[in-house]
Amino acid sequence: MPTIRSMLLSAGVALAALSLPAGASAVNVTVGLGDQNASMFDQQPFKDLGLKRVRYFIHWDAAKDPYQLQQADVFVDTARRNGVKVFMTPSTNDLRSKKAKLPSVSQYKRQVGKLVRRYRAMGVEEWGVWNEANHTTQPTYRSPKRAAQFFQAMYQLCKGCKIVALDVLDQTNPAVGGYIAKFYQSLNSTWRKRANIVGIHNYSDVNRKRAKGTLDAFRTTRRYNSRAKFWLTETGGLVNFGRAWPCNEQRAANRITYMFKFAKKYDRYIDRLYAYAYWGDDCQGFDAGLVNADGSIRPGYNAFKKGLRGFKK
Repeated sequence: MPTIRSMLLSAGVALAALSLPAGASAVNVTVGLGDQNASMFDQQPFKDLGLKRVRYFIHWDAAKDPYQLQQADVFVDTARRNGVKVFMTPSTNDLRSKKAKLPSVSQYKRQVGKLVRRYRAMGVEEWGVWNEANHTTQPTYRSPKRAAQFFQAMYQLCKGCKIVALDVLDQTNPAVGGYIAKFYQSLNSTWRKRANIVGIHNYSDVNRKRAKGTLDAFRTTRRYNSRAKFWLTETGGLVNFGRAWPCNEQRAANRITYMFKFAKKYDRYIDRLYAYAYWGDDCQGFDAGLVNADGSIRPGYNAFKKGLRGFKK
């Protein structure tokens, strides 16, 4: 005869099974969304997604700019009031290719330190060290050693925080693995162990429906830190981006579906996935939005909402 305890445990298992849609299985990856506009928190389609994590990037020296601080303040405060946690990452202050000036370590400590103190006080406990460090729009693209020094600085600036030690694009020319290797080679054994989260922007793989660059990042990182885990810190279906990706909402939705399949397949490596972005830009330049600029839903939104099933939020 079953005991009351065993009956309760069985009921708990049954309820857990019912919490997943039919045909869905639990995936050990938490999904969030990146965007720069706090207005998304007021949108019903965003609320319907039930997401509890968002990503925001900010100029590394934004403490000098009252407008940038005001925009970031609004974003972080609005997220907090809606019960959503913000993951924040410093980035370049000049997006022109190969033009941004590389900060010294002391400049990084001074300026990024101001951001950490300001937004940690507002509840931001998850930080990236530098956005897309290996891309030519970032001043770190030729200096993985400086990126490693920035990681050490961030670790000390935000003790107790969850830190993405390195954030890279899944590019293949030059190969992302080479940058990662040089980053880790710039750290001693103690710091290599601390660099246990690596972020990847895997637009290339997702939108070409492949895995080449991301797997290169997995393999290279694990060579230096066998316990490292990965966050797909920026990814998604490209609606419009240059000649290679002319405006096509259906293609983007198809790639979002692939994004979730990819994350499920490699969930033994991946802890987080932050898609980008909520707001689209009506195919003006880079556009990976789930909704149009007027708030109307794109096919990508429906693909994203469907893909969320079975993932953590």
